[in-house]
Amino acid sequence: MKIFFKTLRVILGPFMLLWEIITRPKAVSRTTLEQAEIDQQCKSLALFQYKTCPFCIKVRQEMHRLALNIEQFDAQQEGDNRAALVRGGGKAKVPCLRITDKVGVNQWMYESGEIITYLRRRFDSA
Repeated sequence: MKIFFKTLRVILGPFMLLWEIITRPKAVSRTTLEQAEIDQQCKSLALFQYKTCPFCIKVRQEMHRLALNIEQFDAQQEGDNRAALVRGGGKAKVPCLRITDKVGVNQWMYESGEIITYLRRRFDSA
């Protein structure tokens, strides 16, 4: 079963990434000063994701629409990124947004819908 899904991901992955690029929404327009402030706020955020995960693609599309420069970590393969996700958030599930507050405490937010709602509330000025 694991081999089946890995093969499916290898075959469909490039098409999913192409579809992400083709359907990418137009980014919001901000002044240089406003965007600099948003970029500064985004330094406290990190997205743990897989490149071909449909829910991760959904979150990345919204990040693009909101013009958010959030650091992204690929946690699909065993390694430092995946270990950090499991150590901090408790599970190897993506997408996961790490939100670091002003005193350095991390909150780990799973579920694409919750992440998108959070990003819209915090950054969408419309």
